[in-house]
This record gives sequence, C-alpha cells and structure tokens, in this order.
Amino acid sequence: MILRHGKAVNKTDADDFLRPITDRGKRGSQRMGVWLWQKNIRPDVIISSPAESAYVSAQKLCKAMGDDATSIISDRRLYKADLKSLLSVLAEIPKKKQRILLVGHNPGLVELLLYLLGGKAPVPDDGKLLPTATLARLVMPASWKQLEFGSAQLKSLTRHDDLPKKFPYPAPDGKEKRDRPAYYYRQSAVIPYRMQKNKIQIMLIGSSKRNHWVVPKGIHEPGLSAQKSAEREAYEEAGIRGTVSKSMLGEYEYAKWGASCKVKVYAMSVREILPDSEWEETHRGRKWLSIDEALSLIKEQSMRPMIQSLVEHIERDVN
Repeated sequence: MILRHGKAVNKTDADDFLRPITDRGKRGSQRMGVWLWQKNIRPDVIISSPAESAYVSAQKLCKAMGDDATSIISDRRLYKADLKSLLSVLAEIPKKKQRILLVGHNPGLVELLLYLLGGKAPVPDDGKLLPTATLARLVMPASWKQLEFGSAQLKSLTRHDDLPKKFPYPAPDGKEKRDRPAYYYRQSAVIPYRMQKNKIQIMLIGSSKRNHWVVPKGIHEPGLSAQKSAEREAYEEAGIRGTVSKSMLGEYEYAKWGASCKVKVYAMSVREILPDSEWEETHRGRKWLSIDEALSLIKEQSMRPMIQSLVEHIERDVN
C-alpha cells in the first residue's frame, strides 16, 4: 500500500521537512485509517518518511485503526525519495510481512507506483494520480529483492474525498456517526500531587489558550492503558513524571466535537518536575496549590469532588 501524506500547509519560508499537516489533512488520513479497519486490510508494517506532513499522517491513520502509533517505522530514505531509494526500502522488508504501507511524498511515490504498474496506472479525470491522502493498493510478487518494471497489479486507488466525512462510533461498524474518530471521545486525566510539610499540594496548569486552569488531560491513545495515556499527557502538558494510581478517582463527561467525551481521572504522585528549558509547553504555566486553592481555580466543575476525595484516595492507595 502506498499513501501520500495528508494536505500540508502551503509552502512558506520554513523548512519543508517541518511543514505541518492541516486539519483537512489530518481528517483525510484518519478517514483512510478507518476505511482500512472496516475493510480488514490493516497493514502489518507502516514505514513513513520522518517529515512532519508524512509522519503525522501515518500517526493519524494508525490511531484511527485503533493501533499504537509508536509501532510506525521512520525511514529518512522516504523523504524526497527517488525510485531507487524507494525500491531499496521495499527490498529490505522481511518476507514474513505480508501487508506493507509506505507513507511519503510526491513525486517519488507516483514514480514508484508507475514503475510497479508498468506505466499503466489509470489517470483520473483531474489528471492527479496520487493527490494528498490517497491510497494505492497493489498486489505484489513473491520476492521484493529485485522488483521489476510492471511486476505488480493495481487492486484499488482510494481518495479520502470519496470516503464518508463522519466517523463511525464506537467501532468501525458503528451506526452512529461523529465528527472525529471514535478514540477521540475516550480520554484520561491525572490530578498531580505532592506532599509538602505533611500537606497535599496539587498542580494545576494553564489551558492551551491560557484563559483558565486545568489538570493534564487528553485523548486516550490507542494501544495504551488509560493510566499510561494520562501519564504521557502529564509529561507533555505539565512537564512532570510520576506514579499514576491503579484505581480511578472518578470519571465525568463533557461536550466536545458534537458529542460527549468520557474522561477517566487518576491521581498522580509527582516525583520529577522538568525545568522550563526541557518542558515543551511552558506557555501554559503551572503552579502548586493547596486543595482549597485548587478547588477555587479549577474550571471543570466535575473535577471538584475528585480533588476533595484525594486525601482519602491517597490513604487507600498507600494501604
């Protein structure tokens, strides 16, 4: 399978390697991931160009299939690749792997596609063989060590624009349709705490727009437990590491993306605070507060009972 990356921002003075994917590009890659899941043709291996536009496309597709995106293999040869480089990547794939997905860029991917099909690829009405977030599926020969001109057959050519705009929920065969992939609506959060002079302090961080105070929270990443996903959010959003409780403090729901997100909340005993120089989201700000101060500042009303129960939870977790 060959996938061109999702739509990226128009070229600017910035390095092309770092050119980010647009929201349209993200949705296109996610639709393709859901389509692969529905068709039961998920890849055994995903190899992506490390460039921002391609690698994020691969991540979005992978998560939309319900898979752990950390399994993606990054290969520099796929960035600004010529035909020889792409064939060398394919030649190294273990024979036991039956279904491979390459995520990269034009013109290299088009050149590879035409080579494998012997120059006989169908040209769409708009003249674009492989526009952004388009997937080509090929039936390949047994050996990939020396792929010859015309050695493959085209099975399908699918554009994200031809797929449903909404996503099935709660699974690929779900009847309900939502604005985002199903995994977006499962989330997890932590209430970070530490003991100072035998009193509990809670860390709050600024929201992404810095207009209110929150705790680290994010989408429950496919392939991870809710606790591990929340632990990752704490590291990225608050610049902290620690131990996440085995049991939940509680859970709540809130409205977003045209539906309801369910959030599982855990306690997190903080053991390390990254210096600002190592914390990527320093723009948020962070502060340690007493329980009463945290209760007065936290925006999400549903979090308050869980903050209030933190002392009891810590004692129960320790014992």
